[in-house]
Amino acid sequence: MAASVRDNKDRSRFELYIGSEIAFANYRLTPSAVIITHTETPRALRGRGIASELVKGALELIRRDGRKLIAGCGFVVDYLDKHPEDADLVA
Repeated sequence: MAASVRDNKDRSRFELYIGSEIAFANYRLTPSAVIITHTETPRALRGRGIASELVKGALELIRRDGRKLIAGCGFVVDYLDKHPEDADLVA
């Protein structure tokens, strides 16, 4: 996928633009961790792995910033179950 995830700090969410559509993951910050509270993918993009790409990109940004992750969203919990290589990020 050519698109990349960005951290929209003003809206406290990670965003992934696909054409004119946007998938996003809302978050809250603690001093050492990022709590992803909700992920949303537009209906037109569902079933294409977009949410997984979003979470993967968000985890890369969290890792780069030296923070940990708290999964406060069922999709992120499921993603982490399927990707044990990211277990080091879990707070």
